[in-house]
Amino acid sequence: MDDLDTSLTVVDLDGLDAPPDEHDSFGGIVVAVSPSGSVPPGSVADAWADHASFTLTEQSGDDPRLVVVDSITDSLESVRATISANPVAARVCDDVLRVNTPGTGTRRGLTTESLAYSTLQAGPEFARWLAEKGHCAPHVQVDAVLLHRHDDALTITFNRPDRHNAFSNALRSGLIDGLEVALTDESIASVVFTGSGRSFCSGGDLVEFGLLDDPAAAHLARTKYSPALLLDAVRTRLGTRLRAHVHGAVLGSGLEMAAYCGTIVARPDAVFGLPELGLGLIPGAGGTVSIPRRIGRWRTSYLAMSGLRVGPATALSWGLVDEVAEGDC
Repeated sequence: MDDLDTSLTVVDLDGLDAPPDEHDSFGGIVVAVSPSGSVPPGSVADAWADHASFTLTEQSGDDPRLVVVDSITDSLESVRATISANPVAARVCDDVLRVNTPGTGTRRGLTTESLAYSTLQAGPEFARWLAEKGHCAPHVQVDAVLLHRHDDALTITFNRPDRHNAFSNALRSGLIDGLEVALTDESIASVVFTGSGRSFCSGGDLVEFGLLDDPAAAHLARTKYSPALLLDAVRTRLGTRLRAHVHGAVLGSGLEMAAYCGTIVARPDAVFGLPELGLGLIPGAGGTVSIPRRIGRWRTSYLAMSGLRVGPATALSWGLVDEVAEGDC
């Protein structure tokens, strides 16, 4: 074992002879490495792969607990840098992902996520980022989300192309309106969720961060007006006919919301990532529920704790998207 700092422990799966202590559930973040890429079922390595936040390897394979990287050393340094910059947010993110297993109900998972997010909003890491950011201002736009119906198909389009569809309260309100239509109008047989301009959604509107200074009130607002709950409900009704067509930046809340859809089609220019730890926060738009359902806790954790972005080929191999389409989706 190699203790890199107080929040991160690195273990080599190829050199372990004792299983993890399952009682040490609050012992910090554990990242495993496996130069061989071999994790035999029932082995000590298998137990550690389950226990770790994720495992890095340079060998190809389809084990969802393993993340294939070009360089274990370089990827480990990216993880170390992200965790060292915001160790509290990293630990909270790890805890929430372990609690929000794929079998967790959506409402329960979103409540856990939001409570953790609100806790971090009151913490020093987010306060430091907020002080460095400075200016706060609301986004006001009456046509932030466009709804278009053709026969029995509804298209919901983010319409803030000048800001890569950064997710603001105005976009949240418009998205909720569209999803409520899709949920209550039984004549709608399919929904396409997309964005105008160069990106699907670049994540939360950072200019609006800090407008709500009461974390408890923010939690109540976040859970009462949750697009994630509606997306999950529409997915339950329509299944694969709730489609996200994504391109450009698909980051943070954009990725989190798209992951609820029954089908995700990506263009070749799409880039996926979870940058929230850099703000001293965790994914807060339902991503600790939606993304693990697609790619598992381990790869979700890697996206959050590395701060790195992946392209459509990796997203397709993981199951984060269902199709990569040339040209317009």
